[in-house]
Amino acid sequence: MSKINLYDIGLSEQYIQEATIYGDNFHLARVSVQHKDMYKVITENGDIQAEVAGKLSYLASSSAEYPAVGDWVLLDRTDEESGNAIIHHILSRKSCFERKAAGTTYERQIIAANIDTVFICMSLNNDYNLRRMERYLTIVWDSMATPVIVLTKSDLCADISLKLMDIESVAAGADVLVTSSLNRDGYTDILKYLNNGKTIALVGSSGVGKSTLINKLMGEEVLATNNIRDDDRGRHTTTYRQLLVIPSGGVIIDTPGMRELQIASADLSKSFADIEELAEKCYFRDCKHESEPKCAVRKAIEDGELSVGRLGNYKKLLREMVFEDRKNTMTADQAQKLKFIDMMGSLGACKEVKKNNRKNQGRR
Repeated sequence: MSKINLYDIGLSEQYIQEATIYGDNFHLARVSVQHKDMYKVITENGDIQAEVAGKLSYLASSSAEYPAVGDWVLLDRTDEESGNAIIHHILSRKSCFERKAAGTTYERQIIAANIDTVFICMSLNNDYNLRRMERYLTIVWDSMATPVIVLTKSDLCADISLKLMDIESVAAGADVLVTSSLNRDGYTDILKYLNNGKTIALVGSSGVGKSTLINKLMGEEVLATNNIRDDDRGRHTTTYRQLLVIPSGGVIIDTPGMRELQIASADLSKSFADIEELAEKCYFRDCKHESEPKCAVRKAIEDGELSVGRLGNYKKLLREMVFEDRKNTMTADQAQKLKFIDMMGSLGACKEVKKNNRKNQGRR
């Protein structure tokens, strides 16, 4: 059986050097699939099943400290002849796409690790949502990976040029690609991001065409796909995260559609650079961009250079960041109170949007 070149799937000298710290009795592998407590990993001898060592599990204080898809790990063996391999160590993550776990828990959930580029997939039909795109961009920039916006189902959109103008206003620094499942439009542009050793992750809502895109890149139908529903929305197909080796080079990580995308940490300096640059020109250094005099941000809104919705989303993400920073030192009652304050702030932002909409209608 031929050996697998681990460099082709992302191994680097940095991981090899770090592995030497733990001695010579372990073998390098990359996590490709996670099913609760069981993992599939890629070793130089191929795919095998693995589970976490008792010590590693005991020392983990949260789910984020368990292996995730894309992680490089150290195993005790590279075959299954005497049972599942045991994962003893997780090597340092060079990048990590994560979110706050769904529900009321405060835990972080690792979506994918050690990624170079994240394709933010959004279809150009009913799934199109600028505010959600801003949220994805914020989390991807924070992950230390590079975001690329992939717009799917262009054949269902009659005003692509207008949508592209909207996207360019919020996605500075990110490439934007337009694709259609009915033909190969845009897919050749994606190939330039795929090279030996490079890792791509796909994120986006259910049914935006991630599985279709992966099948095109793999050159065969490796993932199930479904047609769009009567309401113009796609159907959810992927149910778990998995890493796939692309024949032309590199690997791609498929992720299920996310119903919730709450931030665990965020980098607003890149995703909202325009607002932060405007804020530097405000008269007051602690300006909240509400009713303060000489507010450069509010003036930009009045001049039509900035949308109320974008400012509202920026403030919402800031509140979430404050909540995440404070939650570790909060009591349960304090956390509930802060969530209530955040909810009231969101209601206030909604009222402001409605107020400005009425103003704009009056001007017409």
